[in-house]
Amino acid sequence: MVGHGTEVVGGDLDDRPSVARALDGVYGVYSVQSRPEEGVEAEIRQGIALADAARRENVSHLVYSSVGSADQHTGVPHFDSKFQIEEHIRKLGLPYTIIRPVFFMDNWLGMRTGMEQGTLTLPLKPDTRLQMIAVEDIGAFATMAFEFPGRWQGHTLDIAGDELSMNQIAQALGRVLGEDLKYVQAPWDKFEQQAGHEMALMFKWFENVGYHADIPALRQQHPSLMSFERWMQSKLRPALSASRP
Repeated sequence: MVGHGTEVVGGDLDDRPSVARALDGVYGVYSVQSRPEEGVEAEIRQGIALADAARRENVSHLVYSSVGSADQHTGVPHFDSKFQIEEHIRKLGLPYTIIRPVFFMDNWLGMRTGMEQGTLTLPLKPDTRLQMIAVEDIGAFATMAFEFPGRWQGHTLDIAGDELSMNQIAQALGRVLGEDLKYVQAPWDKFEQQAGHEMALMFKWFENVGYHADIPALRQQHPSLMSFERWMQSKLRPALSASRP
Protein backbone atom coordinates (compact mmCIF):
# COMPACT_ATOMS: atom_id res chain seq x y z
CA MET A 1 0.00 0.00 0.00
CA VAL A 2 1.18 3.51 -0.80
CA GLY A 3 -0.76 6.17 1.06
CA HIS A 4 -4.41 6.03 2.06
CA GLY A 5 -6.48 3.92 -0.32
CA THR A 6 -3.67 3.58 -2.88
CA GLU A 7 -2.39 0.27 -4.13
CA VAL A 8 0.38 -0.19 -6.67
CA VAL A 9 -0.31 -3.00 -9.15
CA GLY A 10 2.33 -4.04 -11.63
CA GLY A 11 1.59 -4.57 -15.29
CA ASP A 12 3.20 -4.82 -18.70
CA LEU A 13 1.58 -3.02 -21.64
CA ASP A 14 2.76 -5.85 -23.89
CA ASP A 15 1.10 -8.45 -21.62
CA ARG A 16 -2.70 -8.31 -22.00
CA PRO A 17 -3.60 -10.39 -18.89
CA SER A 18 -1.40 -8.24 -16.63
CA VAL A 19 -3.05 -5.06 -17.93
CA ALA A 20 -6.50 -6.55 -17.33
CA ARG A 21 -5.53 -7.39 -13.74
CA ALA A 22 -4.22 -3.85 -13.19
CA LEU A 23 -7.46 -2.32 -14.49
CA ASP A 24 -9.83 -4.63 -12.65
CA GLY A 25 -12.35 -2.50 -10.75
CA VAL A 26 -10.69 0.87 -11.40
CA TYR A 27 -12.71 4.00 -12.14
CA GLY A 28 -10.28 5.84 -14.40
CA VAL A 29 -7.07 5.40 -16.37
CA TYR A 30 -4.41 8.00 -17.05
CA SER A 31 -2.54 6.89 -20.15
CA VAL A 32 0.91 8.14 -21.11
CA GLN A 33 3.60 6.20 -22.91
CA SER A 34 7.29 6.97 -23.11
CA ARG A 35 8.92 6.07 -26.38
CA PRO A 36 10.70 2.75 -25.81
CA GLU A 37 13.83 1.81 -27.71
CA GLU A 38 11.71 0.01 -30.31
CA GLY A 39 10.48 3.39 -31.56
CA VAL A 40 7.08 4.92 -32.20
CA GLU A 41 5.60 1.62 -33.39
CA ALA A 42 5.91 0.27 -29.84
CA GLU A 43 4.41 3.49 -28.44
CA ILE A 44 1.39 3.15 -30.74
CA ARG A 45 0.99 -0.54 -29.91
CA GLN A 46 1.10 0.08 -26.17
CA GLY A 47 -1.17 3.14 -26.26
CA ILE A 48 -3.77 1.24 -28.27
CA ALA A 49 -3.46 -1.84 -26.04
CA LEU A 50 -4.13 0.20 -22.89
CA ALA A 51 -7.12 1.94 -24.46
CA ASP A 52 -8.54 -1.39 -25.62
CA ALA A 53 -8.05 -2.84 -22.15
CA ALA A 54 -9.84 0.15 -20.61
CA ARG A 55 -12.76 -0.49 -22.96
CA ARG A 56 -12.90 -4.20 -22.14
CA GLU A 57 -12.78 -3.53 -18.39
CA ASN A 58 -15.54 -0.88 -18.62
CA VAL A 59 -13.36 1.89 -17.25
CA SER A 60 -15.48 4.98 -16.66
CA HIS A 61 -12.97 7.59 -17.84
CA LEU A 62 -9.75 7.39 -19.87
CA VAL A 63 -7.48 10.45 -19.78
CA TYR A 64 -4.81 10.29 -22.46
CA SER A 65 -1.73 12.51 -22.44
CA SER A 66 -0.84 13.24 -26.06
CA VAL A 67 1.24 16.19 -27.35
CA GLY A 68 0.42 19.74 -28.40
CA SER A 69 -0.64 20.07 -32.07
CA ALA A 70 -0.77 16.31 -32.52
CA ASP A 71 -3.53 16.79 -35.12
CA GLN A 72 -1.56 19.28 -37.23
CA HIS A 73 0.32 16.80 -39.44
CA THR A 74 3.66 17.96 -38.05
CA GLY A 75 5.72 15.20 -39.64
CA VAL A 76 7.39 14.60 -36.27
CA PRO A 77 7.15 10.83 -35.68
CA HIS A 78 6.47 10.97 -31.94
CA PHE A 79 3.76 13.61 -32.51
CA ASP A 80 2.07 11.64 -35.31
CA SER A 81 2.17 8.44 -33.23
CA LYS A 82 0.19 10.09 -30.46
CA PHE A 83 -2.42 11.28 -32.91
CA GLN A 84 -2.87 7.70 -34.10
CA ILE A 85 -3.54 6.68 -30.49
CA GLU A 86 -5.96 9.61 -30.11
CA GLU A 87 -7.91 8.51 -33.19
CA HIS A 88 -8.14 4.96 -31.91
CA ILE A 89 -9.46 6.15 -28.54
CA ARG A 90 -12.17 8.23 -30.23
CA LYS A 91 -13.40 5.18 -32.14
CA LEU A 92 -13.77 2.99 -29.05
CA GLY A 93 -16.84 4.69 -27.65
CA LEU A 94 -15.55 4.90 -24.07
CA PRO A 95 -15.60 8.17 -22.10
CA TYR A 96 -12.30 9.96 -22.71
CA THR A 97 -10.42 13.22 -22.30
CA ILE A 98 -7.29 14.04 -24.29
CA ILE A 99 -4.81 16.57 -22.98
CA ARG A 100 -1.99 17.77 -25.20
CA PRO A 101 0.98 19.22 -23.30
CA VAL A 102 3.61 21.31 -25.06
CA PHE A 103 7.37 21.43 -24.33
CA PHE A 104 8.07 20.56 -20.68
CA MET A 105 9.64 23.27 -18.54
CA ASP A 106 11.22 20.39 -16.62
CA ASN A 107 13.30 19.55 -19.71
CA TRP A 108 15.58 22.45 -18.75
CA LEU A 109 16.69 20.51 -15.67
CA GLY A 110 18.54 18.12 -17.96
CA MET A 111 20.48 20.96 -19.60
CA ARG A 112 22.00 22.34 -16.42
CA THR A 113 25.54 21.18 -17.18
CA GLY A 114 25.80 23.29 -20.32
CA MET A 115 24.03 26.22 -18.72
CA GLU A 116 26.40 26.22 -15.75
CA GLN A 117 29.18 26.76 -18.27
CA GLY A 118 27.54 30.01 -19.35
CA THR A 119 25.61 29.13 -22.51
CA LEU A 120 22.22 27.79 -23.54
CA THR A 121 22.69 26.21 -26.97
CA LEU A 122 19.85 25.11 -29.26
CA PRO A 123 19.23 25.51 -33.00
CA LEU A 124 16.26 27.88 -32.69
CA LYS A 125 16.68 31.55 -33.57
CA PRO A 126 17.11 33.84 -30.54
CA ASP A 127 13.70 35.45 -31.09
CA THR A 128 11.82 32.17 -31.70
CA ARG A 129 9.10 31.77 -29.08
CA LEU A 130 8.50 28.45 -27.37
CA GLN A 131 5.40 27.46 -25.42
CA MET A 132 6.14 25.45 -22.27
CA ILE A 133 4.30 23.75 -19.44
CA ALA A 134 5.30 22.51 -15.99
CA VAL A 135 4.92 18.75 -15.61
CA GLU A 136 3.07 19.44 -12.36
CA ASP A 137 0.37 21.26 -14.34
CA ILE A 138 -0.12 18.29 -16.65
CA GLY A 139 -1.10 16.38 -13.52
CA ALA A 140 -3.37 19.23 -12.47
CA PHE A 141 -5.31 19.14 -15.74
CA ALA A 142 -5.58 15.35 -15.59
CA THR A 143 -6.92 15.64 -12.04
CA MET A 144 -9.52 18.19 -13.12
CA ALA A 145 -10.63 15.88 -15.91
CA PHE A 146 -11.23 13.05 -13.44
CA GLU A 147 -12.87 15.28 -10.81
CA PHE A 148 -15.26 17.02 -13.22
CA PRO A 149 -16.04 14.44 -15.91
CA GLY A 150 -19.19 16.20 -17.07
CA ARG A 151 -17.10 19.19 -18.08
CA TRP A 152 -14.17 17.29 -19.54
CA GLN A 153 -15.33 14.05 -21.13
CA GLY A 154 -15.21 14.08 -24.91
CA HIS A 155 -12.85 17.09 -24.97
CA THR A 156 -9.34 17.55 -26.36
CA LEU A 157 -7.24 20.42 -25.04
CA ASP A 158 -3.75 21.74 -25.83
CA ILE A 159 -2.14 22.92 -22.57
CA ALA A 160 0.72 25.39 -21.95
CA GLY A 161 1.69 27.68 -19.10
CA ASP A 162 4.02 30.25 -20.66
CA GLU A 163 5.57 31.39 -23.92
CA LEU A 164 8.99 33.06 -24.19
CA SER A 165 11.66 33.66 -26.81
CA MET A 166 14.92 31.76 -26.55
CA ASN A 167 16.71 34.93 -25.47
CA GLN A 168 14.11 35.50 -22.75
CA ILE A 169 14.44 31.90 -21.56
CA ALA A 170 18.24 32.22 -21.34
CA GLN A 171 17.98 35.49 -19.43
CA ALA A 172 15.46 34.02 -16.98
CA LEU A 173 17.51 30.87 -16.40
CA GLY A 174 20.63 32.99 -15.93
CA ARG A 175 18.99 34.95 -13.14
CA VAL A 176 18.28 31.77 -11.20
CA LEU A 177 21.68 30.26 -11.96
CA GLY A 178 23.40 33.46 -10.91
CA GLU A 179 25.20 33.48 -14.26
CA ASP A 180 25.37 35.73 -17.29
CA LEU A 181 23.78 33.05 -19.42
CA LYS A 182 24.03 33.63 -23.15
CA TYR A 183 21.84 32.04 -25.77
CA VAL A 184 23.85 30.54 -28.63
CA GLN A 185 22.13 29.33 -31.80
CA ALA A 186 23.63 25.99 -32.82
CA PRO A 187 24.03 25.05 -36.52
CA TRP A 188 21.23 22.71 -37.56
CA ASP A 189 23.58 20.06 -38.95
CA LYS A 190 25.62 19.94 -35.74
CA PHE A 191 22.45 19.72 -33.63
CA GLU A 192 21.13 16.86 -35.75
CA GLN A 193 24.42 14.97 -35.41
CA GLN A 194 24.25 15.28 -31.62
CA ALA A 195 20.52 14.94 -30.97
CA GLY A 196 19.39 12.79 -33.87
CA HIS A 197 17.15 13.27 -36.90
CA GLU A 198 13.82 13.08 -35.06
CA MET A 199 14.79 15.72 -32.50
CA ALA A 200 15.98 17.96 -35.34
CA LEU A 201 12.61 17.53 -37.06
CA MET A 202 10.83 18.55 -33.88
CA PHE A 203 12.94 21.65 -33.36
CA LYS A 204 12.52 22.66 -37.01
CA TRP A 205 8.78 22.44 -36.42
CA PHE A 206 9.22 24.61 -33.32
CA GLU A 207 11.04 27.11 -35.51
CA ASN A 208 8.67 27.15 -38.46
CA VAL A 209 5.25 26.53 -36.85
CA GLY A 210 5.27 26.07 -33.09
CA TYR A 211 2.59 25.38 -30.51
CA HIS A 212 -0.55 27.54 -30.27
CA ALA A 213 -2.23 26.73 -26.95
CA ASP A 214 -4.54 29.47 -25.61
CA ILE A 215 -2.68 30.29 -22.39
CA PRO A 216 -5.02 33.06 -21.11
CA ALA A 217 -8.03 30.76 -21.49
CA LEU A 218 -6.15 27.93 -19.76
CA ARG A 219 -5.30 30.19 -16.84
CA GLN A 220 -9.01 30.93 -16.39
CA GLN A 221 -9.64 27.21 -16.01
CA HIS A 222 -6.56 26.66 -13.83
CA PRO A 223 -5.64 29.94 -12.08
CA SER A 224 -2.51 28.49 -10.46
CA LEU A 225 -1.06 27.51 -13.85
CA MET A 226 2.70 27.96 -13.52
CA SER A 227 4.53 30.71 -15.35
CA PHE A 228 8.13 29.98 -16.28
CA GLU A 229 9.32 32.30 -13.51
CA ARG A 230 7.31 30.46 -10.86
CA TRP A 231 8.45 27.09 -12.17
CA MET A 232 12.09 28.18 -11.89
CA GLN A 233 11.60 29.34 -8.31
CA SER A 234 9.73 26.20 -7.24
CA LYS A 235 11.62 23.52 -9.21
CA LEU A 236 14.89 24.76 -10.68
CA ARG A 237 16.19 26.70 -7.69
CA PRO A 238 15.70 23.80 -5.23
CA ALA A 239 17.37 21.40 -7.70
CA LEU A 240 20.36 23.73 -7.96
CA SER A 241 20.58 24.07 -4.17
CA ALA A 242 20.54 20.29 -3.75
CA SER A 243 23.34 19.78 -6.28
CA ARG A 244 25.70 22.42 -4.92
CA PRO A 245 27.96 21.85 -1.91
